Order: sequence, then C-alpha cells, then structure tokens
Amino acid sequence: METAVRTPLEVFTIPQHLVVPIYQRRYVWEEEHQWEPLWLDLRRLAEHRLSGGSSTHFLGAIVVQMIDNQMGQIQQRAIIDGQQRLTTLQIVFDSVGAILSDKGFSGLSQQLEGLTHNPEFFNATGDSALKLRHSNDDGLGFDEVMTAEPPVEYAELEHADARIPLAHKYFSEEVGAWIGDGDEAVARAQALVVVLTSALNLVVIDLKADEDSQAIFETLNARGTPLTSADLIKNHVFQRLTGEGVDTAAFYKADWIFDTKWWEQEISVGRFPMSRSSHFLNQWLVSRVGELVGPSSTFGRFKHFADHEYGGSMSLLIGEINAMAAIYKGWTSESEDEHKPLDTVAMSVYRMQLSDVEAIKPVLLWLVDPGHGYSLETVKAVTKDVESWFVRRMLLRLSMSSSGRVVSELIGTHLGVPDSDLAARVRDHLTRLTADTTYWPDDDELRAHLRTENAYRRMKRARLRMLLEAAEDHLRGYTGTAPSKTGVRAPRVSRQIEHLMPVKWKTNWGVEGLQAAVDRDAHIHRLGNLTLLTGSLNASVSNGPWLGSDGKRENIRNHEVYLLNKRVIDASEAGWDEVAIDARTDEIIDSFLATWPVPEGHVRPVPQPKGSEDVSLRQLVASGFLAVGTILHAAPAQHSDRTCEVLDTGELFLEGARFTSPSGPARVIQQRSTNGWWFWQLPDGRRLTELRVGYLAAQLRDA
Repeated sequence: METAVRTPLEVFTIPQHLVVPIYQRRYVWEEEHQWEPLWLDLRRLAEHRLSGGSSTHFLGAIVVQMIDNQMGQIQQRAIIDGQQRLTTLQIVFDSVGAILSDKGFSGLSQQLEGLTHNPEFFNATGDSALKLRHSNDDGLGFDEVMTAEPPVEYAELEHADARIPLAHKYFSEEVGAWIGDGDEAVARAQALVVVLTSALNLVVIDLKADEDSQAIFETLNARGTPLTSADLIKNHVFQRLTGEGVDTAAFYKADWIFDTKWWEQEISVGRFPMSRSSHFLNQWLVSRVGELVGPSSTFGRFKHFADHEYGGSMSLLIGEINAMAAIYKGWTSESEDEHKPLDTVAMSVYRMQLSDVEAIKPVLLWLVDPGHGYSLETVKAVTKDVESWFVRRMLLRLSMSSSGRVVSELIGTHLGVPDSDLAARVRDHLTRLTADTTYWPDDDELRAHLRTENAYRRMKRARLRMLLEAAEDHLRGYTGTAPSKTGVRAPRVSRQIEHLMPVKWKTNWGVEGLQAAVDRDAHIHRLGNLTLLTGSLNASVSNGPWLGSDGKRENIRNHEVYLLNKRVIDASEAGWDEVAIDARTDEIIDSFLATWPVPEGHVRPVPQPKGSEDVSLRQLVASGFLAVGTILHAAPAQHSDRTCEVLDTGELFLEGARFTSPSGPARVIQQRSTNGWWFWQLPDGRRLTELRVGYLAAQLRDA
C-alpha cells in the first residue's frame, strides 16, 4: 500500500483507466450540498491567486486498487472509495475545458483535457478515451456529456435529466459567468486552471491487487470521528508553539479556550452542522483577511495566514483570537438575556440570530477588533448599514447566496481605511452593488412588496417576531436621532404572534358576497393584521369578536402595554377591517424603513451594462471619469502601499514605466497575470472596474 498527498495533475496525468465498480453506489452529489460549496471553494482559490495569494484546498482521501491486466494494456485501477469526488472532479475539468475552448483559450483547455482523456495512441480501436469509467448505470450519462462537442447543448442530451449531466451543466454555467468575456477573462481562466491542476490536494491510498480493500474501506468510513477545522487548527497551533519553545502544557491549560462544552457544541450553520469553535474561527479569519473562506478551507487559510501573513508569534496570535472569542461569546450570552440592554452590535447579533443569518458576524468582528481602532460611532454606522442590507433583502425574499462574498469583499476592500472615512465608504460600496444577488433594495421596492405580502405564511415565526419587536422599538423612539422617551426597548421575550382579525374569521366576522370573502382572506396574514401578545392573553382573545365588553379590543386595551397594540386600540373604535389592516401595514412598513434605512435618495443601481468590459483606460481619462493625476492604490492588503498615477495620455505610471492597461502595472507588482481593473482602487475606495461600469451607464443614458 502506498499513501501520498497528490494534486489532480499528479493523479490524472498518466494514461490509465480508473474504474467505478458495478457494486459502487450511483452518483448522488447535488447542487445544494456538494456542487455549490465546491465551486465556491474553487472560485475563492482562483480569486485569491488573482490577488497574489497561493492557498491550497484539501479535497479528502481516495482509495484505488490495481487491477491485474495483460502486459501491454493500459493500467487499470478500481476506485474503492472516493468515486463521488473523483467523478465530480472529472466533470469540473471537462466543463471548464469546454468553456475555455468556447472562449478561444485552447491551450488552457488542452491542459484540462489531458486530465480527463487518454491520448489517442493509448486507446484501442473503438474504445473510449475517457480515463474514468463507470460500470454502473451512471456510465451512460457520464460518457455522453463527457464526449459531447463544446459548447454542449444540454437539452439535446439523451440523459439530460441524469445527475451527472446536470452537474456538468451547473459547473459550466457558473464558470462561464465567472470568467466573463472582458480583459479579466484571460487572468481568471489562467488562475482557475492553476487551481484545478495544482492547488487541490487528495490523499491517495494506492493498493496492490492482492491487498484487502474492504478492510481499508471500512476503516476509513466506519471508525473514528472526522477532525473539525478547530481540531486541525489546534494541532498546527501547538506544533508552532513547540517550535517557539513555549510550555505547551501550561499554554493549553491557561490559553486554549476552545476545548470547552460551549465551544464544542455543534450548531447548525446553513445546510451544515459544525462546532461553534470551527464556525467562530472561520468568521474571525474572514474578518482578518477579507476573503471568502469556505468551511472546508478554514484550516488551510488559517495556516497560510499564521505562517506567512501575520508576522508575529503563535502565542501572540492566539491571544488576539481569544480576545475576539470573548467578545463573540459575550454577544451570544447578551442576546439570550431577555431584558439586558443591548448596544447596536449586540442587537444586530440578536436580530440576525432570529433570522438564521450568520454572515454578518465577520463584519462585526472586523469592526470591533481593537487592532483596527474604529470609533463607537463608526462601528454603529457600519453595523446599521450592513444590517439594513441583510434585512431588506430578507424582507424581499431575495437570494442570500452571495452574502458571504459581499461580506468578504466589503471587508477586503476596506481593510486599512481610516476611521474618518470608513462609514461613508462602506455605505457607498453597498449602494453600488448592482447584481440581483447583491443589490441594496430601496424604499419603493420594499413598500410595494410588503403591502400585500402574506407575512405570516412566508416568514419563519422567530424572524417575524424580530420584525414586530423592531416595529415596537420604533414606536418607543429607537430609530430617531433623539433619545427614546420610553427609555426601554421591547422585552425580547417569546411573545406569541396573534392575528387581530382571526384566521377563523367566519365565526364572528362574516361578510356578504364572494369578493368580500376573498378580500378578507387575502388580508388575514398581512403585516398590518399581526401583533405580539402574551400567551395567556392570546389564548383568551384568539377567535372572539372585535367589539363588545368581552371582545378582543377591550381585552387588549385592558391588559396590553405594547405601543403597537395601543395604536391598534386607538384606530379601531368602530371596528377592525381591511381598510384598517392596510393602514397599519403601511405604518409597520414605515417602521421597517426607519429601522433599516438606506441613504437618502437611494434607488437600486442599474445592473452592470453589457460591454462595460470593453471600455478602455484612455476613454475614462478622455471623458473626465478618471481625473489626470489620480493616485490609484493596490487593493490587496499585502500590496496596499503600492500606488500608480494616472497620466494625461490615458496611461498609468509606475516606477518609471508607462502602461496602457491597468493589468500591466498590476502584473509588475504581482509577478503574474492579474486583472488590473479589480486590482487598482480609487482614493474613495471604488475599484477601477466600477468606474468603467459608471462610464458606460452614462453613455447609455445620454444615447
């Protein structure tokens, strides 16, 4: 048995047949749980390389076993374990290769083809050139899509609905959209190929033909508990501490805080359960490096940061991490205390936890890190804007799939920005997001959507309770500039959500005619018909009539202290109907707009116009969009001290040399092909690519 850590280039380059035995289970990976996380990891690695990094990613272990064959035949190996990831890797190589071929990058495409297809002279007459062979039913769909001529017409495939062709289609679409067609396409394509061939690691266990493969398979899959990211980081930390001459036993007892019940508790994060310590370390890492770090990449990125970027001892780094961990833990304990007054950051943590949103925490960790020295006012302002971005998108039920990328880019773009400028720059950054998956919704869109939203049916109870608590806080004066006159927020207790007009309205709230009944049904679950009541009061008034000495209105008037409910009492002396619900819906929407505001006059930006990638540096200078003499700063943190100057010729000047494209001086600094439009930053924090988008949008408006 041979065991080695290998890259895909080392695993797949040699001519071979990797055979999935007929008894192996069929291909079961899917978009939500495997394809998307893998693509996000690959994209992160490629973008890290574009900004000068060189991270690697561990994909796991595979077991293959030699198959005896006749002398002179191509070598065959049976895949004993790991066929899901090997199949997916082959799909990724082929789909990316097809995209690269379609875009004219034939050399890069051929590099990937060498990982999926054996050279023609190794193939028997009529035999497939594919290196991976499926002996089960997956073989039909796999062979069809892997041998299709690019660009692949997926709808025309005989097995178009099979999981393997669907995976091929998913990666093809994602990669094609990410690479794009502009100046940055070449650099992105090159970076992605390097990642796919050389930045992924597999532990390959290679068995001889006579070894007991079943024993190896059972040991790998049925014994032991997988190491978490926190476990791997812990091992690396103590290896480094030993090398630094630290008394590791004393350090472990006094300074390693993560081997405790609270930190080891498994929590649900999106689709995956993970230990709280692993989750925190991932979020802390994003807050420090300003990059998207997938959960499976936490250890590798931490190791690179600690060994090559931090610049201090491991004991010093752990001290900084522990300080942030104490703050992080404090947020959780404070948010769980129903009556403890919360500051802006802790309130944001509470609201996001009820909303099942974790992506905001890296921003909060970045803001409160003592090493950054941000003032309380700056922390408040940025927290409010970022929370507004999240909540507004949540209220519209927009995709949050890019929230991790938005957060990491926001941090990475603004690392090192002085306190005096940070709040304004972050706000401008959020207002300039244009894609469907990233934009900051404006007031008109929010109001139009929420007026008829069936909130009770469409929102989780905890999230809806959070929203109604925010509406109560607004009435108590917590969204204005003056101090609250009540002096206390709504208690964060588990009040029940009650329908003012009951769901079973027909018993005591009858109307005449079908249209009136339909209209009443349509209003029942809207925001204006919902409130917060104590459990006992809710039970006593649930389906009763509105008016009368024993009606719902009188019971609420006698026993309720919430301003939300007092306003209802004041507005319903004559009864409670659809007109009253509409009016109250507007009031609650007003409270949301005040609680989570956008900059005055903000409207959703126009999406990036097609063709903006064709705008040249000379056009920007000639039109005045880019002022002569502007000093551009390198965006990556490790090069933040490097600058270049805009010349009146439409060129950039760096260290005595002139360049007609932003990628030229970026390549000098990075020592590799780099997308300069993303590399260079204006003094106000915008990337140069954003200026290009604005220029073309202005041209289209003028036309």
